[in-house]
Amino acid sequence: MKSPHLPLLSLLLGAFLLPGCSPKGAAQPTGDAHDEHAQGPTNHIDVPEAVRRNLGLQFHTVGRRHVAATLRLPGHFELLPQGRRDHRMPLAGRVELHVGPLAEVAAGDLLFTIDSPTWRQTQHELAELLATIDVTETRLAALEPLLEAHERHEQSLREATAVLQERVDSLQQTRAEVGGQAAELAATKVQLAQTRAATTEAAEQHSETMALRAELGARRVADRERYRLLLATAQSQLGLSVEELLAEGSGGQARWRSIDRIEVRAQQAGVVTTIADSNGAWLQAGDHVLELVDPHRLRFVGTALQGDLGRLAAGQQVRVVAPTNGTGSDSGLPSGAGRLVLGALADPTQRTIGVAVQLDEVPPWARHGIAAFAEVETAASGPGVLAVPLAAIVEHGLGKVLFLRNPRDADEVIRVDADLGVDDGRWVEVKSGITDGDEVVVAGAYALVLASAPQQQGGHFHADGTWHADDDHK
Repeated sequence: MKSPHLPLLSLLLGAFLLPGCSPKGAAQPTGDAHDEHAQGPTNHIDVPEAVRRNLGLQFHTVGRRHVAATLRLPGHFELLPQGRRDHRMPLAGRVELHVGPLAEVAAGDLLFTIDSPTWRQTQHELAELLATIDVTETRLAALEPLLEAHERHEQSLREATAVLQERVDSLQQTRAEVGGQAAELAATKVQLAQTRAATTEAAEQHSETMALRAELGARRVADRERYRLLLATAQSQLGLSVEELLAEGSGGQARWRSIDRIEVRAQQAGVVTTIADSNGAWLQAGDHVLELVDPHRLRFVGTALQGDLGRLAAGQQVRVVAPTNGTGSDSGLPSGAGRLVLGALADPTQRTIGVAVQLDEVPPWARHGIAAFAEVETAASGPGVLAVPLAAIVEHGLGKVLFLRNPRDADEVIRVDADLGVDDGRWVEVKSGITDGDEVVVAGAYALVLASAPQQQGGHFHADGTWHADDDHK
């Protein structure tokens, strides 16, 4: 009589069914190829390479973990503010794109150029200011010899005034002593008055010249300040330092004079995620052009239960692991590491609190938005317990079983009644039946459960993955 499990097994393995057994009445080969299976119920199942491939069997190596002391916090990766750079139009103009979506760029790579009339106006203002400063400095330089001439003229007039004053005094003394000298004294006084008037006029001209020099000096200072501020504006518009703008360019002139188009370059390495408009579009100042993202500047954010706050503390070492591939194992992806940060806000309805992980080691597979788990070992001590992924455990009847790869025969698995302990939602402690380094089935175990059910009276897998009880050949 055929096993009652065969109809269900046939449905499960329908994708692998291929003609593999001889039809009834056909000549059977001599020998006793399946005697071992025909002896009665067994917990050993042959799984050669072809069977493992067709059934999709996957194995996980048993290791030790601190299952009871490990908290697993769900969450996802998100970009740090420093990992996202928004590039916008510094000036209105026509955009010429030099990168495309999802392009990987390095720091300094050209992203886009801008043909901007506003920048040409800035160049014009800079040139006018420089010309004005040059004229002012030329006039100031010309005033210096003029001021020196005024000073010498004033000095000569003061000396002439002193001589004439002495002559007037002498004539007045002679007239008082001997008389006469009236005409000469009168002429000398007239000459003295004229000299004093000329001295006053020269002093006035000298003062006016000094005032002009002061005015030109102040104008030069103001123009230089305007020039400095305009250079700072150009620095913001072009993304170049003042030293780079003033560096000698073609023709021996400052570099800012020869810049025809504004070049916008990447400030950091990253990937272009969004481009707002088509190539050649006319955009206004402040319009969005593209966004550059550094996919490795990340942090992990998640949630923890308020009831676990007693086991969590800021600064705890955390391991960030990849989401499973359905087998419950690590999928071979490396984990990240960092330090726990408790959030400032909690949810009273869900009774959860936000947490974050400052990543010291960012796993290469991490990207913004990818879900993962943060594993916090709250009381790690000792070697841990033997643990397997929960996907390795299969319920059958009233019990749970797992399948151990025979350490002595890689083409055979052994059904083991699972003696389980605590689990953390991903890993479960196995108290007996396995040891360090053993391999357990984490994918395809359900087909093995059906094949190894106690009601089975022996049988075998064919290379196409189908199971046949031995009585099918009778």
